[in-house]
Amino acid sequence: KSVFGANAILGVSLAASRVAALATGTNLINHLNSLYSEYASGVEFNLPVPLMNVINGGAHANNGLDVQEFMLVPHGFDHFPTALRAGVEIFHHLKKLLSDASLSTAVGDEGGFAPNLKNNAEAFDWLQRSVEKAGYRMGEQIMLAADVAATEFFQDGSYRLDGRSVDTDGMIEMYSQWANSYGVVSIEDGLAEEDWSGWSKLTAARGSRVQLVGDDLFVTNRKRLSRGIEEKSANSILIKLNQIGSLSETLEVIALARKEGMTTVISHRREESEDPYIADLADATGAGQIKTGSLCRTDRVAKYNQLLRLNETLGDRAQFASFPRS
Repeated sequence: KSVFGANAILGVSLAASRVAALATGTNLINHLNSLYSEYASGVEFNLPVPLMNVINGGAHANNGLDVQEFMLVPHGFDHFPTALRAGVEIFHHLKKLLSDASLSTAVGDEGGFAPNLKNNAEAFDWLQRSVEKAGYRMGEQIMLAADVAATEFFQDGSYRLDGRSVDTDGMIEMYSQWANSYGVVSIEDGLAEEDWSGWSKLTAARGSRVQLVGDDLFVTNRKRLSRGIEEKSANSILIKLNQIGSLSETLEVIALARKEGMTTVISHRREESEDPYIADLADATGAGQIKTGSLCRTDRVAKYNQLLRLNETLGDRAQFASFPRS
């Protein structure tokens, strides 16, 4: 990797897997499932619950919100297409509500809106209103999630949030309030990537009720994941192929996390193409969740369309995952 770079290696790795699928007369999802079975046994196809980023802040927007992503989690449905439809309808109701309030409905690089709101809690209020306006039930059918990206506002041992300085205990208390008031069931990068002791404290305090996802914390790296497992630093891991640089290493990390009882979220990146590879990867490994942006922009919609195709291809085998904390 120091010679060729992870991006170049990854391109070859993914291309090789597609060619191997063709050479063996199968499709990509079956080939990936076969490869993953070398790392984990008894893996079933599982259409993932989507975590849909519909309001952007942090590094994804220039609107004063500290939290990077506010997400819908449509989980209370029997089939993936129905869950996707719910997300689409809520997204468009959100757009109308924001427009009626004379707030921006321009979309960012992941397809979410970036309205200029007063604080992070207000974003959750808008999502709840949109869910109700679309005719769905909070908690029962739709839950909320956030990618805090706390490393972005961690300075000199404290977190600069909503214009004030907050310590680790203060962040944990805030997440408790989010869970109780807004039904937030998944928090990604809730603390800084090197705040290992804080992560252990957060997981001990909230891990039984909230999915605590490590992205910057683990960077799809087996060594960092192993440390997290030992220190009980999170209960979930975000999986990004280009963080580690090859398909085989990615499958190894997924298998290790699942073996240790952690949930896995297959994820896109900000700089995406229309390649829907991660849709097949999520389904073939039974990951249970996928994070691939909002319900617009072709680079995001391509993954949802591929999941719909896989739902048709799998037929009776097309199981829809259940959210672990539903």
